[in-house]
Amino acid sequence: MAKKKGRNMMPGTGSTDKPATLKDRLDPQVLERLKAQANSLKADEAKRAKEERLQREAARKEEQKRLEQDFEYLLNNSEMDWQKYK
Repeated sequence: MAKKKGRNMMPGTGSTDKPATLKDRLDPQVLERLKAQANSLKADEAKRAKEERLQREAARKEEQKRLEQDFEYLLNNSEMDWQKYK
């Protein structure tokens, strides 16, 4: 078997021929506006999620309060071992 000859590559030729990225081609002002808009959307999403969580917590508390007023619910969910309270 014959040995394969290694390719003679010039060092550094690959690093200078990089294609231009979108970030490089965009105007810095446009890039800043896009970043600001992305941050704004993230903040809005976080605010919406927090409001949703607060609404769920409030609904859960309302339901618990309603159930605590229901005698049947309290009777069914109470511990039936009355001997330990004597």
